[in-house]
Formats: sequence, structure tokens, C-alpha cells
Amino acid sequence: MAARPQPTARRIGLGHELRQLRKEAGFTIAEAVHGLPIDESTLQRVETGWKSFRQASQLRALLKKYGIEDEEQVTRLLSLQREASSREWWTGTGTTMLSGMPRFLGVESAAKEIRIFHPTIVPGLLQSEPYARAIHEIHKPVDETTTEFMEHSVQLRMKRKEALTRDQEPLKLWAVLYEPALRYVLGDDTVMRNQYTTLIELAELENVTLQVLPQGGRSYMAFHDVNIMILPDGLPTTVQTDTPWSTVAVTDKPREVRRFSRMFDAMAAAARPPQDTPGFLHQLSREIAR
Repeated sequence: MAARPQPTARRIGLGHELRQLRKEAGFTIAEAVHGLPIDESTLQRVETGWKSFRQASQLRALLKKYGIEDEEQVTRLLSLQREASSREWWTGTGTTMLSGMPRFLGVESAAKEIRIFHPTIVPGLLQSEPYARAIHEIHKPVDETTTEFMEHSVQLRMKRKEALTRDQEPLKLWAVLYEPALRYVLGDDTVMRNQYTTLIELAELENVTLQVLPQGGRSYMAFHDVNIMILPDGLPTTVQTDTPWSTVAVTDKPREVRRFSRMFDAMAAAARPPQDTPGFLHQLSREIAR
């Protein structure tokens, strides 16, 4: 008997994109498959990452119904469909800060728990709106992005953060915050004090755990961001990191998941206990006001 297909990060990411395209087109699942060689069960399983279309023509027909005519977008989705069973690293291509983001967001939106670290800034899921905007303002002339793109990116980041405070099954988040990243001033003093207040408020939530990794310690520290997404219902734990080319790399390959988990565990073990975090953030806020 053939082994049952297992969901992969690629399948989950592709499914998320297709679900978003269907909603943007205004279709229910039943309406989407009407007149196509696809049944409702198949599309539902594709959208949740448990199944792939058997033929490229099925995906093409669905995209045509959704009104997707841009050949570059169609080609990209077909390529992702062909590689949907792979657990190797895959990376979004392009030059914007959101390259690869649709596929990453598909995995993130399915997560029940996320563990995260960033060596230079406050991680995206914890950023206040002024802080997120300050980051994009700094990158804007370097990445040659538009104001419209920047605003879209900031609002997308704020939308993602809503998972922490939703009423039904809020996302569990465990973050290790690196002290130099917390001290790195973005925007101005007001922006930073607002960010510290945001972190203090989030630290009060039962589903959020924040620890600070001290500066100048002799313990392990990752030199890149670490994002571990723990998924429900038998879906594979998946890890993500940014690349130097402003793209997003994601994998659910067990070896890489274990490596990222060891990274996070080592930093969490060396970080200050969660109960110390609010006091430290208050201290930073007082220091920056001087």
C-alpha cells in the first residue's frame, strides 16, 4: 500500500496562496470547482496542504477561473506545485522585502505555536506600528521600495500580530529578545518607548513568553533569525529564516528543524527568566528618556 502523502511546507504555502486567491475572486469552494475537473474535497485538501493536484492542467484551470492571467505568477505557482512534495529549502525570489512571503505566511497562519529570535531587531510579530514603519523607512532607499509598498508591508505585519490577541485559540509565542537588538534605536526615542510599552503589554498575555538574552554573555547566539512554527493536526513543524537577499527561506526537513530547535533552546536557556522581562523593558524606557 502506498504511503499516505504528508503535508510539507511547500504544500501548505501553495494551499494558502490558492485559498487567498479564491477568496479574492469571491468564490466558495463549491463555486470554485463548479465546471472544473476537481471536486470540493480535493480543493479543500489542496488548500490545507494535505494534497497536490495530479495534473498541472487542473491548477491552470483553477487559476484561470480566479482570473489570474499574469504568466509570471502562473509559472511560479506551477513550479511550486511541481516541487510540492519536497522538504528541501526553498526560497522566494525577487528584490523586495516581501519576496517569498506568501508561502511563509501560509505556514505561519497555520501555526499553533511559534518560537522566534532575531539578532538585530524586535521580531515582526512583536513590533509596534511606529517601530515597523521606522524599519521600512530605513530600508526604503536601499531596497528602492515605494511608499505604497511600505504601507502595505506595515499593515500586513500588524494583521499578522492579531493572531496573538484573537479570542479563539490565540497563537502561542515564545520569543528570545537579544539585548543589543532592544537597544538599537529605530526612528526616535518616542518610537522606542512605544515599542517597549508594546512588549510589556504583550508579555502580560498568557500565550506570550518573552525572555531577554543579555549582551556580553559567553553563551550561544545565532547570527541569523530563527523562526520555528509548530503546526497542529499532524502538519510538520517548519522553520524559517531570512536571507541576505531579502528573501524568505522555509523548510520542514527534520534535520534542519532539529538544528533550529537546538539553537533556540540554547538561547532560551541562557536568557533571563520571563518574569524579569517587564522590569528590564521599563529600565530601557527610562534610559532612553534621559
